[in-house]
Order: sequence, then C-alpha cells, then structure tokens
Amino acid sequence: MMSLPLPTPLTAYRKYWAHRFGKAPFLPTSRAEMEVLGWDACDIIIVTGDAYVDHPSFGMAIIGRLLEDQGFRVGIIAQPDWQSADAFSVLGKPNLFFGVTAGNMDSMVNRYTSDKRIRSDDAYTPHGEAGKRPDRAVLIYAQRCREAFKEVPIVLGGIEASLRRIAHYDYWSDKVRRSILIDAKADILLYGNAERALVELAHQLAAGKAISDITDLRGTVFIRRGVPDGWTVIDSTSIDTPSATRIEAPINPYDEITPTPANITPESQTKPLTFQPISSRKTDRQKTAIRLPSFAKVSGDPVFYAHTSRLLHLESNPSNARVLIQEHGDRDIWVNPPPIPLTTAEMDYVFELPYARLPHPSYQGANIPAYEMIRFSIIITRGCFGGCTFCSITEHEGRIIQNRSEDSIIQEIETIRDTVTGFTGVISDLGGPTANMYRLHCKSKTIESACRRLSCVYPEICANLNTDHAPLIKLYRRARSLKGIKKIVISSGLRYDLAVESPEYVKELVTHHVGGYLKIAPEHTESAPLSKMMKPGMGTYDKFKRLFDKFSKEAGKEQYLIPYFIAAHPGTTDEDMLNLALWLKRNGFRADQVQAFLPSPMAMATAMYHTGKNPLKAVRRDSETVAIPKGIKARRLHKAFLRYHDPNNWILLRDALRRMGRADLIGNGKQHLIPNYQPAGTGELSEGIRKPTAFTTQHIRNAPNLPKKTPHAARSNPIGKGKPKGRK
Repeated sequence: MMSLPLPTPLTAYRKYWAHRFGKAPFLPTSRAEMEVLGWDACDIIIVTGDAYVDHPSFGMAIIGRLLEDQGFRVGIIAQPDWQSADAFSVLGKPNLFFGVTAGNMDSMVNRYTSDKRIRSDDAYTPHGEAGKRPDRAVLIYAQRCREAFKEVPIVLGGIEASLRRIAHYDYWSDKVRRSILIDAKADILLYGNAERALVELAHQLAAGKAISDITDLRGTVFIRRGVPDGWTVIDSTSIDTPSATRIEAPINPYDEITPTPANITPESQTKPLTFQPISSRKTDRQKTAIRLPSFAKVSGDPVFYAHTSRLLHLESNPSNARVLIQEHGDRDIWVNPPPIPLTTAEMDYVFELPYARLPHPSYQGANIPAYEMIRFSIIITRGCFGGCTFCSITEHEGRIIQNRSEDSIIQEIETIRDTVTGFTGVISDLGGPTANMYRLHCKSKTIESACRRLSCVYPEICANLNTDHAPLIKLYRRARSLKGIKKIVISSGLRYDLAVESPEYVKELVTHHVGGYLKIAPEHTESAPLSKMMKPGMGTYDKFKRLFDKFSKEAGKEQYLIPYFIAAHPGTTDEDMLNLALWLKRNGFRADQVQAFLPSPMAMATAMYHTGKNPLKAVRRDSETVAIPKGIKARRLHKAFLRYHDPNNWILLRDALRRMGRADLIGNGKQHLIPNYQPAGTGELSEGIRKPTAFTTQHIRNAPNLPKKTPHAARSNPIGKGKPKGRK
C-alpha cells in the first residue's frame, strides 16, 4: 500500500509580494484601471472568451480572485478582437504568464447547434450578441498572445482545453485532432478545476523556476521528448492485448477490481488515503505511465480511438490514476493524474473570495443572459459520479463530490440578500452539476481510493455509496428559514435514481422547492440506448413520478414533472425512437423543442459515435459494435419522432413508418401516431428549416392538463462549466 502525497492547502502558501496592493473592486481590464490600483504591470493576464463577470459561477472570476488572494496582480482581457495581437497587449507584458481560456463554454458548442448550424446569439456576451469569440478560441487566443509577447509562457485552461487534452475526435471537422496543447503551441495545459495546479504553478514561476521544468503538477499536461530514468512505462498501444507482452507480468489497464467491505478492516479506515495495487507486481505507481496509442494510430484507426478512450476514463480516479503518454510525431504529451479534490475548507475559501457579483462596469449595465440566469443562484458542490457517457462534467470536474460547508452556503445567501441589487427574496438555485449529490460519498476512503468504476450509480447504485440526503434536507430547511428569503428553487439537474432512495428528500423538494415544474432527464425509454448512456431504466422514473405526484397532492400544489429526452444518441435505432414517441403519446407529452446528441470531445458517447465501438467494455477488433445514427437524415428523423405531433414532421414520419412496416400507426384515430392527412402550408421543417437558438432548449408540455404557457427553462450545455448546468 502506498500513500498519496498530501497537497499543500490553498491557504498555506506565503503570499507573493504584490499582495500589498490590496484587493481590487474589479480585476483591471485596462491600463487606466491598473494605474488607479497603483500597478505598473500585471503578474498574470487571463484571456477569456466570456464577458468579464465577477461572480463565482464564472471561471475567470474564480481563477482571477484566487490568484489575487495569493498576492498576484491579475488582469483580464475579455472577448478581445482576435484579428490582430493589438488587443492582447492592452495591459502590457505579464511578468509571469498568460492564462488562456475559451470561457465557461466550449467555443464550438457556443457557436454551433448539434446540427452544425450557427447559433444566433451568445449568452455569455453583452446583449447576447453572437460572434464575439472565434471558433476554437483557445488556439486563436494562444497564437495572438505569442505574437504579442513571444517569450511569455502560455498556460491553457478551462473547458475547451480540458476536453482536448489528448488526441480527440472533433465533431465539427469530422476528424481526430491533435492535443490542443500541441496545436496551440502553449507551454502547459491545466485540466479540470485547476485551482491547486494554478496556484502552485504561479508560485513556482514567481520563484524563478522555468515553466519547462514544471512537470510534476497533478492535473497538468506538458510536452516531453523521451522518458526520464526511473519510470516504468506500460505499453497499451495494442488492441487485442491491452498491455504488451513483457518478461514481468504487466498491470492490466482494463482491470476494474473494486474492494468490497469484506476487504476493509477497522485499522484500514484510519489510515491515510491510499490505493489498492491492481497487480501483485511491485512498482512505484507514481513513477508508472501508460503509453496510449499514438495520434497517428488513433487518427487512422477508429478501434484504436475507442481503446484509448476506455483507458483514459479508467485512469480518472485521483487516488489510483497513472500518468498517460501519447506520442505526437517526435514528441510526447504527458497527462499527469487528476488533481486531488478540494477539501470543504478549501471550497469555502474559493467561494468566499471578494467577488463583486456583477459584470464589469465597462458593460454599463448591459444584459448578459448567462449572468441573469445565475445572478441569484449558489453553487454548493462540484463533481458528479453519474458517469453519463454523453456528458463531460465527469471528465472535467471528476467523480468525487466536493462540498461547501453549510455555514458558507448560508453566508452566501445572506450576502445576496443584503448586497445584490434587484433581489426579491427568491434564490434561483442551490446546486451544482447535480442538485442532490451534496455530501454523498463512498462509505470507505480505502474503497474509494482503489475504485475504477465509471459510475457509482450504473448499472445500479453501488452498495458502497452513501446516499443519505439528510445533510441536504437540513441545508434546505435552514436556508429557507432565513429572514428575507421567500423561496428557494432547485433548478440544477436532479438524479432521480438517487432521490428515490430518500422519500423524505423528495417530499422536502416537492413541497418547498419546485416552482410549478420540475425538469428531470430520463433521456430515453428503451434499454439499448440507455445502456450506452449509462442511465437508469424507466422503472426508476415511474417510481420517482409516483412520489412526486403523491407529495404534490399532499402539499395541495398543482405541479408537473417535465422529462427530457435526447435524439440520435449512439446505440439508438429508428425502432427505439418510435417506441419513445409512442410512450410520449400515451403519456400526453409534446416536446416543443428537442436536442439531438452532440458529440463533445473526450466523452465516451463521442467515442461510440466516431468508432462504432463500445468503450464501456474492453475494446477488441471483434468486440461489440454500436448502432450510430449518423448523417442529417438519420438525426432529423430521430428528432421528428420526438416531435411526432408537429405537422411539419408528418411527411418524414409517414415515409419512415411505411419503411419500418408500421403503417398501422398512420391514421386519424387515437391509436395512431400521426394522421394520414397533411395540413396546407406544413412540411417545411422536414426539409431541415429550423431557427437556431443560443441554448438548445426542450420544453415538454402535457397536452391535456398543463397551462397553455409553459415557462422556458434553459437547456443544459453538454460541455459547459458552471451555469447553465449539466443535465442529469
């Protein structure tokens, strides 16, 4: 057994000398603001694709305020004109580095719909104006920073960089691209929530260390030639033999052995966080790396890509993950293990920094839609152990839930109540990536440190998972008892399979924290696509609905459950979509807008989409293949099934039903899915005419019962950070 090194607490660093300048009301965005603060230069400049909003739901604000508290002078260049390097030199040369991020949202998802149409607006820009950031913003920004000041180190971070840290399939160009670190010609990449790595990096650079010599930080990716002495490299560049034949038996990177409670002794519970060796072979795990198939291999052979995706996801537990190496030409990228999660005290520290909680004054009060959405909401957790294959939250924030303390959350509610202009007494959300994972965790640190499961709740809830919702219930009750708080709405994605484990929580939620409609995401009704999503079956949805209806009735409230579904997900056939449409019709649901699967970089479902293989299982040449609805016609048909009630889709659906041998569903009776007549002037949308939207939304209306006007709720961004949140 080997203990992990304990990280330096975020609050334990000696402050950099520039802390004497004090805290800025807003981090400066111009030379004039720097002069008011008495600065002659910035130590660090953050370049971001979002408008600068000094709020803890915005990445640039968290990172900027954290570095400021460490004593560094931090400037912000927000949504610069990328046509030349001029806008990147507006604050002068930074003493330490440029930090480059596309913003809270991937720039490609921000600009294009799942059908690759250009969106008409951008929620992270004043007035929602589109076109204020370039495609592949991280690459362009890094290039301009290099042009502005050639010798200044460039550090990549944020969601766009994080999900492109290795060779990755790019949906928009339909090809495998190199690691973004290579293409951006940057010095280092920080992935995930990078507070630990960023603070350590800043202090090491401030102490005079060259950025090329900083290779031991967790949660970082860097470029190296050759393998230093003392390292053991496991060759996983073959398909049918996960580790190459060696004289010594290799560690199997596909091994998923998880200790059981029988392996745990009372003594082991009190020991430091450790990992369970996956092999009896003696090796220093912290000096062990797995060599992934090269960029050339994964770009030329989809099966190698699926194999690599599986390895990447199995090496994601901070307690047992190993270094990953991937060859790009004559260089290797090294992906260090994920960062060790923040403690509750560190989470409180990060979220209690002196945020102004407002957009920068230079916007002169302009409406920034994303800010309006999160203005009165509070993040209480990070991370998600759901493992949904289409979602990138796990790849970015990790599976271990990081929690704020109850006192810190209450303090933030009081801050909003007492200081934020326009507050009417309603907190719009207490949540995070998932609404109800607050303080849920593995029952044993020893088990957690050895586990390699991709999900704690699929195919069923792990017996080692603590599902006690009592701390969350206590938080809700304390929060809504505060003076001046009229209502607290829970709008983050809800894991209803966890919620049904605590009927008391469901009652608390339904009685006090639902604003008339509660959105949940079964995603599908059929077992085949659900198995590729790693989502529970509809039996769990039915159980939750019974509890929801029961407690709504007991509370004397007319409330509605709004289910989300996704079209064209890998593993979905036309018959699956037909069965889903029939379920919607039986239950009286009509989808106003629907979302088709968007293959985001690094997600396991994206690996399925690109390769036709299932990386949830060991990948071989002859291993399971996955049905993939590709092409505009297939995707359009799957979306049409979700909107079976729309006359514009009836021509397309009639043709499909006849081809599928289900013409019996065409007619004018209640038993039919669609009628056999076509209203005049309809059918245009079946030809693909659809207006793009900034956030693809899905509003489902219960036709016989719901009011005519259903409130529009923002659809989740599949690979964004912060709000809008990931769907559960």
